[in-house]
Amino acid sequence: MKSSFTHYALTGILALSHSLAHHQLNAADAYDDEGNLISLPVPAMRIISLAPSLTEILFAAGAGKKIVGVVEFSDYPPEARNLPIVGRYDSLDLETLLALQPDLVIAWQSGNPRAAINRLRELGLTVYIAEPRDLEAVATHLDRIGALSGTSDIASEASANFRRQLQGLRTLYSQREPVRTFYQVWNRPLITAGGSELINDMITVCGGENIFGNLNSVAPKVSLESVLSRDPQVIIASGMDQRRPEWLDRWRDWKDLSAVREEKLFFIQPDLMQRHTPRALDGASRLCALIDSVRS
Repeated sequence: MKSSFTHYALTGILALSHSLAHHQLNAADAYDDEGNLISLPVPAMRIISLAPSLTEILFAAGAGKKIVGVVEFSDYPPEARNLPIVGRYDSLDLETLLALQPDLVIAWQSGNPRAAINRLRELGLTVYIAEPRDLEAVATHLDRIGALSGTSDIASEASANFRRQLQGLRTLYSQREPVRTFYQVWNRPLITAGGSELINDMITVCGGENIFGNLNSVAPKVSLESVLSRDPQVIIASGMDQRRPEWLDRWRDWKDLSAVREEKLFFIQPDLMQRHTPRALDGASRLCALIDSVRS
């Protein structure tokens, strides 16, 4: 009886050990930004991205060849333009998405319709929710997506390089004299970046002081009077395309504004500032140089 018990106990231990070893070799696990453990029996082979920024992160993490669908405006890197479209980030085509049979969907927490995400889960799809709010989060998602897609070697190298460059910017700029900074997303209505957004973190890394950093809402609307009263020393605008928005120069009407008086009205391409991707470091580098020009 004792021998039989020992036999079954050993068999169970061996089976458990085999199961754990098999899990370590094949499973893909990562927590998403809502604290959910996303666990796949094997690394994802068919991935759908529901935001242009997440498409970029997937490619940077080495998972580009595993993407089977993206949303509109997923235009970087160039290979992304040839992928099947599953709607817009805010209006998903669920029928097309389901027909692509993804084993992993990467969703944007504040951008994708929650009802659509819930429906995908009801239909049995695995959904990873992402909401990068600062530069460090970009590196974190590179690591997590690398784990889920089985491309950790590429993703880890990319995230390490990202963190190294980010630390370089912090070391160079973050302790310098603060510069009152106004970041303008749009003019009518007047939209800026609040304190819980990627752009606020970029300004902080550069040693700037976001004049609306006390606002926690995403893309808050502000008044002209509130901008004038805070008297920014530099105004950075992005707009919606690759050209300097004509409305940026309308600030010249306010000649007593420090940024106008010192001719510190600048433009940075929105893709480098408003997408939560590795390219945000390029945007941050340009931002830091522009903010630093105020000091000199």
